[in-house]
Amino acid sequence: MKRDPVIILTEDDVGHAGLILSSLKNTGITNDILCFENGEDTLDFLFKRGREPYREDGVLYVLLLDIRLPGIDGTEVLHRIKNDKWVNKIPVIMLSVSDNPEEIEKCRRLGCNNYFVKHTTYEKFHLTVEQLGLYINQVVFPDIANA
Repeated sequence: MKRDPVIILTEDDVGHAGLILSSLKNTGITNDILCFENGEDTLDFLFKRGREPYREDGVLYVLLLDIRLPGIDGTEVLHRIKNDKWVNKIPVIMLSVSDNPEEIEKCRRLGCNNYFVKHTTYEKFHLTVEQLGLYINQVVFPDIANA
């Protein structure tokens, strides 16, 4: 079994995706990262349908999931993941520009592991992603490694 979790980033905004990737690297994350621009491609990967690539058995994953996506949105992706016996253990961290308490609570009820607000200013956005990187390094990956 591969022990270094692969990060799946589902983000439709190319600028946000670039900032997230560079900020994660700045926090010391060297894990492989797969990027998807929509919920459908993410679900295809996880449920091994449609065109490859597909999720590999024995590989650990963590999903960074934007809520506002074209087509299938992030909350629906989260719902489908957490209701499937094969992929429901994958940690899902929601990313959104919304700090609406109802939306955050909905994601928590659906089973997300954490929820980070993407701020609109560069400095705050960068700081949030750095905090996300620290969270992944210190909380998520050790938990997965001991599973």
